[in-house]
Amino acid sequence: MKSYGRHRSARSMGTTAAAFLVLLGGSLVQRVTAATPANVRDAEATLLALAQRNVEQYRQSEAVVTFKDRNGRPVSNAPVRIRQTRHAFLFGCIGFDLIWLREPYQPELWKQRFSELFNFAVFPFYWARYEPQRGTTMRERTIEAVQWCRAHGITTKGHPLVWTNPSGLPKWLDGLSPEESEALMLGRVKREVAGFAGLIDTWDVVNEPIHCRAWKNVEARAYIREPIDAVADYVDKAFRAAHEANPDAHLILNEYYTIARTEDRQRFYDLVVELKRRGTPISGLGIQAHEPRQEWFSPQEVWATLERFAELGFPLHITEYIPQSGGKDIAGGWRDGKWTEQTQAEYAEQFFRLCFGHPAVVSINWWGFTDRRIWLPGGGLLNEQYEPKRVYNRLHDLIHRQWKTRIETRTDGNGAVAFRGFLGSYEIAVETDDGRSRKYEAVLQAKQANRWTFTTD
Repeated sequence: MKSYGRHRSARSMGTTAAAFLVLLGGSLVQRVTAATPANVRDAEATLLALAQRNVEQYRQSEAVVTFKDRNGRPVSNAPVRIRQTRHAFLFGCIGFDLIWLREPYQPELWKQRFSELFNFAVFPFYWARYEPQRGTTMRERTIEAVQWCRAHGITTKGHPLVWTNPSGLPKWLDGLSPEESEALMLGRVKREVAGFAGLIDTWDVVNEPIHCRAWKNVEARAYIREPIDAVADYVDKAFRAAHEANPDAHLILNEYYTIARTEDRQRFYDLVVELKRRGTPISGLGIQAHEPRQEWFSPQEVWATLERFAELGFPLHITEYIPQSGGKDIAGGWRDGKWTEQTQAEYAEQFFRLCFGHPAVVSINWWGFTDRRIWLPGGGLLNEQYEPKRVYNRLHDLIHRQWKTRIETRTDGNGAVAFRGFLGSYEIAVETDDGRSRKYEAVLQAKQANRWTFTTD
């Protein structure tokens, strides 16, 4: 009989052959260690049902819009069209191609496909590539791309400011003492955060800290697990520098293997606890979701990870997600088969439903837009000719049809329309007796009254 559970899950969750429920962080979480397809599918169905209930509870809110004429009289029985124009939740992807490619392929089509799906874009600030020679940066090209995003209602994020992986360190740091290079690093953090304020106000400040050198040992240029205190020292300094440069910026600590490995999950958790003790100005936690690279994470592990980090009280960002479609074996034990366009789309829908259904998650970011230039082969949402793959269409249906509010109705005798909609920006149009249509804008927010009154004359 095939085992559908993962060995580490069995060790951490017990050995019972039946599904069982545990209470974590106030939510019922279905965990399964049974080696039967029925129990596995029951677990998936239970968690997806919980996620859907959460979508209805946490991603929507009530609103009342009232129309009056200039004399204060209600505009009754008037046709009203309510259209959500933008999500509050951030659905995004990296936009590296807009900066790194000097001769991009069909740039206008790329932009069209991107803006039709996403409201969030991540741009590269890897120090080694962003500033290959000291004082020579990619600032102008980055600003151009960011301005296009802002013109199309797309929120932007910079990734990453500090990464002690060798790929994140410019060669011109070689030969400097840790004190000298740290001073340059902190200056670089302040320069970018202050210099892009108003254009980029969300940053992955430190990347993968539990797997990389602490800054005091950065000259070794290698992966190594350092003591938590040593890691916390440079992470704290980097966040304080970023906060000083822009006190209104949203500052994220990003890490990988937190879903796949319970020991890494705990190590990252311990680091955040230590940073909270120090008063480090963190505003969000980044959870990478592509390691191991061919794994289909079980819904139980995804939910358990989100619950665990939600305990810390920070918004959660799914920062790097990229299931493939290139024909490799699916790993992890949750699903059999190959990574195809169909399984890529199925996994993406499951994962997006789970994350959108967890109230602590505020963004999901895909790590590669097209198969033309991609980190993992077949990981794009578009093929090499920029035609949508199944996963693009599946996500478009979720984000822009199932999770977006569109209502056509009429005002009541008091000139009002009450509705429940997804959080975000709205265009509201009313047609008056003279046949004219008037349009208004509003933002539907959580934990707000959301009562708007508009005058039609």
